[in-house]
Amino acid sequence: MAFRVLVFTRTTGYRHDSIPAAVAAVRGLGAGHGFDVDATEDPNAFEADLDRYAAVVFHSTSGEVLTPAGRARLMAYTQRGGFVGVHAAACTEYDWPYYGELLGARFARHPAYQPGRALVEDRGHPATGHLPAVWEFTDEWYDFLAAPRGVRVLVSADESSYEGGGMGEDHPLVWCREEGAGRVFYTAFGHAAEAYEDPGFRAHLLGGIRWAARQV
Repeated sequence: MAFRVLVFTRTTGYRHDSIPAAVAAVRGLGAGHGFDVDATEDPNAFEADLDRYAAVVFHSTSGEVLTPAGRARLMAYTQRGGFVGVHAAACTEYDWPYYGELLGARFARHPAYQPGRALVEDRGHPATGHLPAVWEFTDEWYDFLAAPRGVRVLVSADESSYEGGGMGEDHPLVWCREEGAGRVFYTAFGHAAEAYEDPGFRAHLLGGIRWAARQV
């Protein structure tokens, strides 16, 4: 079934150089898997009707990116629609408590960009079913202010495999949850443009989007 996704990439804080590659990757996934993609950095897009989108993707957004009206619209939408946060989406809307509750955790810090091992804890999800039990990847290995609670953890960090981890054994990196009748998916991966050329990561991203959009 055809559906439509909104990709939002506005930044008022740190801006990732990988954003153009990320948008191109989601457009490519849409072209290959039967969904349409609108991409914007305009906060006014959230003051319009969001119900035509099966999922809204915050892709490496940062800082305060929504107007008060946009916040209200997004809050209403997430009670019935799909929300996907990618990488720096966890560095977004710190002044809005609802957003932190929606996403599940807020970014605290990260060590140097480096290779490491991710432990795939749940392969019964479209974002992880294709992955090995131990996923070798290169990224920033985000630490969060606190581990998310009340979520389904899909992937965690093996802090023994890289330098600078600060959360210990309870270190989720990918998770999902329900929000009313809506769905929320978050992945901390996706820092570098190279990630969006990686077939495993692209399939991971696709699975998260399709799950949030209730297309799987």
